[in-house]
Amino acid sequence: MNSRLILSVLSFLFTLTGHSQDWKTVFEGGKEGHANYRIPAIIALPNGDLLAFAEGRVHGSDDYGDVNLVMKRSRDQGNSWSDIQTLVDYDTLQAGNPAPVVDLFDPNYPKGVVFLFYNTGNNHEYDIRMNKGVREVWLIKSFDLGKTWTEPENITLQVHRPNHPAFDPAYTFKEDWRSYANTPGHAFQFQKGPFAGRIFVAANHSSGPPQDQFAEYQAHGFFTDNQGKSFGISESLHFPGGNESIAAELSNGRMIMSTRNQKGDIRQRILAFSSDGGKTWDEQYFEPQLPDPVNQASILDIGEKDGKTILAHSNASDPNDRNHLTIKISHDEGKSWTQSIPVDSTSDPKKLPWTAYSDLIRLDDSTLGILYERDNYRQIVFKTIRWKE
Repeated sequence: MNSRLILSVLSFLFTLTGHSQDWKTVFEGGKEGHANYRIPAIIALPNGDLLAFAEGRVHGSDDYGDVNLVMKRSRDQGNSWSDIQTLVDYDTLQAGNPAPVVDLFDPNYPKGVVFLFYNTGNNHEYDIRMNKGVREVWLIKSFDLGKTWTEPENITLQVHRPNHPAFDPAYTFKEDWRSYANTPGHAFQFQKGPFAGRIFVAANHSSGPPQDQFAEYQAHGFFTDNQGKSFGISESLHFPGGNESIAAELSNGRMIMSTRNQKGDIRQRILAFSSDGGKTWDEQYFEPQLPDPVNQASILDIGEKDGKTILAHSNASDPNDRNHLTIKISHDEGKSWTQSIPVDSTSDPKKLPWTAYSDLIRLDDSTLGILYERDNYRQIVFKTIRWKE
């Protein structure tokens, strides 16, 4: 085999494997006090450290039960990780859906403030949909880049619309939102344009009694322009069944949100675009370039070229199973997804589901990090991906 052919084969294999290094285990079921870990979220700090968050499920894989919010730190770009740190332990109840973001616009803290939004719940999701329990929304902050954290602040009245006065006399909203969840994955902060400094958290809710095919679910978001002193709520997407969502900044004060279709009748991501910082939605549609098996996804602003934001989007791209985790790149602010990078998958149906939830970070101009669930939810791992030469 001549040298030119060898180089061509190596180049093809390099592209096929996603320009990636081997993954590193961050959270592993049965270790460090929890039977299972799920719902990954990750952020990069201004000092270069990475913070990885997850739900630590004490007794098993169920969404509801004794669930803690846990964190680990990497000081070497994800090659190694610290011991586990429990941030929120809601006794035998649930604390989950971590949505972290770094505030870089507080003049009193120029090194950055870490916000961590999360949810608590006192019953199973179906029972809460039946109004037999409540999901609440909380916020903690770190002023020393994740070393210590403030006492939890309940922001439910500002960002949620429950109607359950038996639980709290103030919960009398006519909208009657019931099930509620942040993202899952990271929140984001506008870095430029007319909404610079705004923190936006994608979310979803159900309203009223359960309906066929989860039609009572809708995606929305909430935001703050004053470091969390007060919050506003976006309008909801008009698609019934819109569920787990995540958002990213575009150019000129615009943003994009990627949403799961909980109904499952159309196995594609729902994309929505806003030009007023996430208050209202100009355009929303199913995106056939982003197939999805009714799963979570991540989306991230990773750069700019010719005045347009470059986006990365990760999800399990098999429309039938949670498998074939893939990163897709858009060079035109989400209108087309022309670059596809495989991250992890399996061809053995006995091992499905293989890859599920994921979250993205930008490491440098050409490299992404991805934190994701693999091996039938036994692990949450971190992998680096070179998306650009």
